[in-house]
Amino acid sequence: MPKLDMRTGSTAVMLLRLLAEKPMYGYQIVKELQTRSQGYFDLEQGTLYPALHRLEKDGLVESRWEVVEDGPSRKYYSLTNQGRAELEKSAKQWSDFSQHLLKLLDGFA
Repeated sequence: MPKLDMRTGSTAVMLLRLLAEKPMYGYQIVKELQTRSQGYFDLEQGTLYPALHRLEKDGLVESRWEVVEDGPSRKYYSLTNQGRAELEKSAKQWSDFSQHLLKLLDGFA
């Protein structure tokens, strides 16, 4: 049985994965997730921002405001060292989980 309940926490690992590449602001995160998942994942603000705030509270993500010349200021989120370690752990758990689930589902897809 997986150590992590794989039915929960998928939002966090997706956010950590994107932020592992570069700091991003909320709308940018949503658009990047939509693009990479070919529209499969479409986070609403009511899901995105509470998840980012939880990650920040847990020390996995940090944020900073950046003034933008041609628009409103943006809050950029970036991964902390603790967040990077959590991403590595979570990615391994998700990989193990999905491989075993796919073996179980073999022939039904």
